[in-house]
Amino acid sequence: MAVFLALSPFAAPFAPVGAQDAAPDAAAKPPEVLFRNVRVFDGHSDRLSGPVNVSVKDGTIAAIGAGITAGSGALVIDGRGRTLMPGLIDVHVHLTFSALTEPQLLAPDLTPQKAEQAAAVQSKAMLLRGFTAVRDMGGPIFGLKAGIDAGKYEGPRIWPSGAVISQTSGHGDFRLPNEPSRRFFGKPSRAEQLGATFIADGRDEVLTATRENLRFGASQIKLMAGGGSSSEYDPLDVTQYLPEEISAAVAAAEDWGTYVTVHAYTPRAVRRAVEAGVKCVEHGQLLDEATVQMLADRGVWLSMQNLPPPLPSDPPDRLANKLKVRAGADQVWAWAKKDHVKIAWGTDFLFRPEENAEQNAYILRLKQWFTNAEILKLVTYDNAQLLALSGERAPYKGKLGVVEQGALADLILVNGDPLSNIELIGDPGRNFSAIMKGGKLYKREGV
Repeated sequence: MAVFLALSPFAAPFAPVGAQDAAPDAAAKPPEVLFRNVRVFDGHSDRLSGPVNVSVKDGTIAAIGAGITAGSGALVIDGRGRTLMPGLIDVHVHLTFSALTEPQLLAPDLTPQKAEQAAAVQSKAMLLRGFTAVRDMGGPIFGLKAGIDAGKYEGPRIWPSGAVISQTSGHGDFRLPNEPSRRFFGKPSRAEQLGATFIADGRDEVLTATRENLRFGASQIKLMAGGGSSSEYDPLDVTQYLPEEISAAVAAAEDWGTYVTVHAYTPRAVRRAVEAGVKCVEHGQLLDEATVQMLADRGVWLSMQNLPPPLPSDPPDRLANKLKVRAGADQVWAWAKKDHVKIAWGTDFLFRPEENAEQNAYILRLKQWFTNAEILKLVTYDNAQLLALSGERAPYKGKLGVVEQGALADLILVNGDPLSNIELIGDPGRNFSAIMKGGKLYKREGV
């Protein structure tokens, strides 16, 4: 994780690089798009609808029905019995740090502008894989989000966390060995100046870090509450932040109508966070069943991932930690489903841009625990419910994860029936003939 520090403080870390120069959206939207003769997966049913027409106007779904006709100037897309479904949602991405390799992050000529451009390329590719909304779980993100929203870039809707908040020696303490503590020497680390992290100790500093992120537009707050499998200075088993520190972040977030989520793997770290009022847990692959049941009883979300395999070049201790986490996931997925935990799904790719193309394939790894209908519901409707937990801090107003009248028109037209053949989701280039976000078509092939 120390690679974050290669980025120098070239500019204010939260400034939307170039966003003020964004050009208007070049592709004008027609007044209406009518999807004709489609079968709808509405986001939560276990079967498709019969043949219907779906009208999209002003970025939302205006009407659904067999008798809906196109108005003047409408673009008509003949679905020919294809499936129309909600756009996919990934609730654990790092858009900036999944766009660059570790050597690229360490390059002395890397600037915030170059990092943003790399992230913008990957964001467009993500949208063209059918992911129309994501939750970014830490890192410099506000500039990229502003660029997408202004039409400078193409990409998914972003629910930003901003800089992760970590204690000294926590999972977000990205300092290099030669960087002393800000508290004792007065100089923020390069990662803090970049906007990758806040190193905050004690109630007052945690409150300030939380409020700084909220000031810049965070839709939820990310706290590091336990050790990691890929970091240098915080072992996997450690518990991070005292209860009063976590409670301070929770109170500040709740005052803004939103919530805190935590990076944590172990029962001790998760229990402490939940007792302090945290509403969501990221990871949790080392939990025991009693703690999983605690999440269910308290209505706390578990945001899980199917983690990528470790690299052969990983140091032995890091390799062992990653294997332990991957092994623990098998049991925790099963417990979470059995105990009716509120489950969400994400990828959590970092530092390996070539891996981003596997995003859809990682959905298919859920087949060992879930039916096709459950998988589709998880990556659309269920993930959208977690996004909605941001309340008034949600950056986009409207309902996602469903195909129903009045919902935001984030849609995919699939060549076939993914309820009977979930493999269709794994190859978006071949099987997604149309991709729409906010009523605008970003892909239209063969229809």
